[in-house]
Amino acid sequence: MTEVLALVLFALVFVLLLAGYPVAFTLGGISIIFGLFTFGQDFFYLLPLRIYGTMSNYVLLAVPLFIFMGMMLEKSGIAESLLETMALLFGKFKGGLAIAVVVVGAMLAASTGIVGATVITMGLISLPTMLKRGYSTELATGTIATSGTLGQIIPPSVVLVLLGSVLSVSVGDLFLAAVIPGTALVVLYLLYILAVGFFKPESAPSMPIEEIEKFRGQGMGLRVFKAFLLPFLLILAVLGSIFAGIASPTEAAAVGAAGATLLTIIQGKFNMQILKSVMRETTHLTSMVFIILIGATAFSLVFRGLGGDLYLVSLIENANLSPTAFLLIVMLAVFVAGFFIDFIEIIFIIVPVVTPLFLALGIDLIWVGILIALNLQTSFLTPPFGFSLFYLKGVAPPEVTTGHLYRGIIPFVIIQVIFLILVILFPELVTWLPEKMAN
Repeated sequence: MTEVLALVLFALVFVLLLAGYPVAFTLGGISIIFGLFTFGQDFFYLLPLRIYGTMSNYVLLAVPLFIFMGMMLEKSGIAESLLETMALLFGKFKGGLAIAVVVVGAMLAASTGIVGATVITMGLISLPTMLKRGYSTELATGTIATSGTLGQIIPPSVVLVLLGSVLSVSVGDLFLAAVIPGTALVVLYLLYILAVGFFKPESAPSMPIEEIEKFRGQGMGLRVFKAFLLPFLLILAVLGSIFAGIASPTEAAAVGAAGATLLTIIQGKFNMQILKSVMRETTHLTSMVFIILIGATAFSLVFRGLGGDLYLVSLIENANLSPTAFLLIVMLAVFVAGFFIDFIEIIFIIVPVVTPLFLALGIDLIWVGILIALNLQTSFLTPPFGFSLFYLKGVAPPEVTTGHLYRGIIPFVIIQVIFLILVILFPELVTWLPEKMAN
């Protein structure tokens, strides 16, 4: 009987979320009602202890620090300077401006780890320029939306921090495991853009030779050095300290937050108004994440208290599903859920439910974490509800239609799906680097 209640709880929460009810209050409210009904008043002794245990998790301190770092970098003007320099550096190539967008998107992802901030920043800076240069609207929007989502997989990613906490695996190992997949995706995007430039040069023209020559005649080396140096130093400070074992991800996040503030001061963009704005936005996003986390903690407590996890394990065992078949079912569920609800809800609702099943089937949780991150990144791009597309549409010029966004993203979604299948078939793409660094 209790197992059936657990499944009813899960289904009810999912239906209410799809109906548009607030995530945090739906998760927490429904879970408390079920908990009180099932366990009586004792439930109110258990829940505060579980919430306190979650909130005292040292790893989760990295979340507000990485959000602060991303918001501060958005205000620093570094992205704009980097994009202008990269565009002129690659300008002589067909598709050079799109190549610059992907490279800068990857660097911003490695600096901020926040999808919304990256997509909006890149959309405001690069989309009007690409359209003015004669790029096809589809290629321009597809490149920007896709590059912005690299923050889901390239460390330091907030998604990976949350996944590490929920899966109870090392965030540092997840960061290491994400390096090869993140780099491989960037290379695949660049190869596609080069192919478009070769076969359809009218869709991805090179920049006028006069502008390139003018750029090269104005101290190109110094300008490139300045544009690359600041974000590179920040990436080195954050990721280098983690990979070298000098700092934990939480400590590195604090270094990143301080470094982003210092870079904003160096750029001459720092003032009290910007500091207040960054702190307000950081507090808003952090509060949202942690309120959802509290609701998810209540949900997890009730679901497991009702024996829902054990019931699902027995269902899988009785169905004689292979580990691969179960993994594919979970990946499909995450992909579809990503159309409708944000990655935070998916991580806090679906992942805790399936984690015991992965453990029972002997599946590597680091590999699973990267697969889920890649899957969420793909769902962020997929029409009709891709969040990255909504972010870009919000800052796009009026002549850019939703149809342009949908058509432009299709080739990149195909690349994502193919790469996701490759990572499933060849787990070494994920596991090789953490194993190498551990030896």
